[in-house]
Amino acid sequence: MSDAPTTPRPPDPMHGVTLKAMIEHLVERYGWDGLGERITIRCFTHDPSVNSSLKFLRKTPWAREKVESLYRHSVAHPRKTPRDAAAGE
Repeated sequence: MSDAPTTPRPPDPMHGVTLKAMIEHLVERYGWDGLGERITIRCFTHDPSVNSSLKFLRKTPWAREKVESLYRHSVAHPRKTPRDAAAGE
């Protein structure tokens, strides 16, 4: 065992975040159209809803990994201005 002090790790952006919260965050940031452009799956491109997305993502590991990856990226790179304010300029 080592007596060296451990360096604190940065907080995990995924800790305590539900899949539903991830989807809601991504929809707020990108909208359904933008989300469907970034991750091309039917639950985002054809009659999207949070519930239909949850149902699909819970049983499709590769798609969930893509959502989690985009969520981590969006948290690591926050926008400087809210989406609505940038669209109005």
